[in-house]
Amino acid sequence: MSKVAVILADGFEEVEAMAIVDVLRRAEIDVVIAGLHEGAVSSARKVRVLPDAVIDTVTAEDFDMIVLPGGQPGSDNLNADTRVKELIKDFHRKGKLTGAICAAPYVLANAGILEGKRATAFPSFRERLGGAVYEEKTVVVDGNVLTSRGPGTALYFGLAIVERLSGKEKAEKIREAMLVKPL
Repeated sequence: MSKVAVILADGFEEVEAMAIVDVLRRAEIDVVIAGLHEGAVSSARKVRVLPDAVIDTVTAEDFDMIVLPGGQPGSDNLNADTRVKELIKDFHRKGKLTGAICAAPYVLANAGILEGKRATAFPSFRERLGGAVYEEKTVVVDGNVLTSRGPGTALYFGLAIVERLSGKEKAEKIREAMLVKPL
């Protein structure tokens, strides 16, 4: 069974985080929500989520993918945490999957893994993707990096992750069951 770490920082975007976790768990992917600190993490709109773990327990050896939900100031808080960038680099070095949505792809760029890659992000973060080639698509997959644009694309992002980890047939079955229109 695949295992994914979804990293939450205070100010995260609720729809992105919860939609991704929901879709992956429907696919029977083991999802661990990890916070940057002990205790509840507060979203951009003050929804409090109690993570399963603290980021210090997440290692590239134990997971197949790391996912960063966006939101503000959540993405800035992820970007300011050196542990997040070191994890991203470690996942990337080991050929594991990395993913980010909305504003969070800029964290991937600042960790140095978007150089020359195709990527997308929330429109106002287009210029903050470093050396990435920006594509205005719902989800962009380039090698082991998956990116998406925002709350309205979160279900598609989750389904793209499922397709990558569990296959197209599983992703299609979940898409249909959730009444998500095909792209």
